[in-house]
Amino acid sequence: MLYGFPPGGSGDILARVLADAMGTLLGQKIVVENKTGANGLLASEAAARAPADGHTVLLCSTGNMTIVTELPGMRLPINPATDLTAVVLVARTTYGLAVARSSPWRSVAEIIQAARAKPGTLTYANPGLGTVQHLASEYLKQRMDVDIVQVPYRGSGQAILDMMAGRTDIIITNLADMMGQIRSGDLRLLALGDPMGRRFFPEAPMIADEVPGFETNGWFALCAPPGLPDAAALHWQDAARRALEDEGVQRKLIENGLVATFQDAAGANRMMDQARRTYREIIRAANIRVD
Repeated sequence: MLYGFPPGGSGDILARVLADAMGTLLGQKIVVENKTGANGLLASEAAARAPADGHTVLLCSTGNMTIVTELPGMRLPINPATDLTAVVLVARTTYGLAVARSSPWRSVAEIIQAARAKPGTLTYANPGLGTVQHLASEYLKQRMDVDIVQVPYRGSGQAILDMMAGRTDIIITNLADMMGQIRSGDLRLLALGDPMGRRFFPEAPMIADEVPGFETNGWFALCAPPGLPDAAALHWQDAARRALEDEGVQRKLIENGLVATFQDAAGANRMMDQARRTYREIIRAANIRVD
């Protein structure tokens, strides 16, 4: 099982939990290999070029399957949209909009009011070009019809630190990235990106309560080269389904901001196609490109 990012993050934890549980079910060891580089594309390329025999899969994610394919100017060693295919969806992530403890704002409505009162003065922390966080923030601006300036970072960690220090005004990011800071009170969660977030914060409102039509989330799937034999694909799907039904697996994922979510190959690929269309529209409207 290839994964394109370093150990320690929620995706890496998911890979190892799945590898342990599915390996037991399949009766053989599944090795997780962190093949890092090029924002996950090195692992994607390795998976795409592996034999389509079911022995190599990629733990793929929203960004490297449905966003990078739509970014103008992006140089891709492979095209994940055609050189990889989803085998099974395994988990979802959920996002929230937060501000610092010291922020004067306590609702999305107050953010909108402030942004309209002083266009171009509010800032949002962007943890990376072309990430779900980046596009969710731009989508929010488009839906609210406001001008909020992005402050770019290389990753959520530094972005969250600067948020707590009051150097930026708002952030939309994965709840897993800021769960500890929200619970400690260093960040104030104003609203959730989709209803799944209520598994973690049951009383939190939705961003869509103030910005109708807004929704954002992320996901992880197992992907493989096209042409994977049906028997191999079904083997992985069945093992994933049974692993995700295990209460211990579900608990470990929830502890790391993930929700176990099974969807077969057909459903997962349909979801990815729709996500590409959605992100393509956001990218074009925001004039985002890779220079």
